[in-house]
Amino acid sequence: MEPPSEISTNKAPDPDSKTGNSQSGWQFGNPNPGKKLVIETADGRFARYPLYSHLVTAEDDIVAVVREHASPYLEPDDILAISEKIVAICEGRSYLLEDIQPTRLAAFMSKFVTKTPHGIGIGSPWTMEFALREAGAPRIFAAAFASAVTKPFGKKGVFYRIAGPKVAAIDGPTEGTIPPYNHSVTLGPSNAQGSAAEISAALGGRAVAIIDANDLGVNILGAAGVDPALVAKAFSDNPLGQGEEQTPMAVLRRVKG
Repeated sequence: MEPPSEISTNKAPDPDSKTGNSQSGWQFGNPNPGKKLVIETADGRFARYPLYSHLVTAEDDIVAVVREHASPYLEPDDILAISEKIVAICEGRSYLLEDIQPTRLAAFMSKFVTKTPHGIGIGSPWTMEFALREAGAPRIFAAAFASAVTKPFGKKGVFYRIAGPKVAAIDGPTEGTIPPYNHSVTLGPSNAQGSAAEISAALGGRAVAIIDANDLGVNILGAAGVDPALVAKAFSDNPLGQGEEQTPMAVLRRVKG
């Protein structure tokens, strides 16, 4: 999807708009289908303006990407939310399937992972291979055992709580993701907290959060100058698009009145 043409002024667009537009100089996109630009939370009413970017690759620097695509639109009290995926891609932590050689253990373990409509998770030999590398086989076995024992009692999320955030952040190939990442495994950032601090410093101390959001929930992997719990509430419905929307960042702005 081509971003809209830019107009001269940087006045913020109407937060009650139901579709993305470029009015007032903003190149802001549509939220994910069925999501709104504004969300009501216990902490107040917030607008989430998804920001377009070019196709980010390992040749990019995340600070340069943020400066180009987000910095012009930030106001002093804004929070910049960044998908963990583009941070990891800039670090070279995304791998094409043909470059991955899953072990027999990875192929075996992946057979026991429940597949869901929300994504493949580690239910493929390629993603399981990286889960084993990131967390180690003993931890993955322990997580799988605990999940199997607690599942009959309705306990959810046990596997990833034990396996850890590095495993939870692994993204596998999905049809809705923009190429070539629809045919890749992307890990989480190597140091999300450090990246958030670096980006915040480069933006003059503005609030930054690196988020891992999907239709099952949101995790704040790194934050600088902002309460992670507030950001988690504001992005609980996963409004950012990783496919043709090409909006891996968003300006989070409190709506007054």
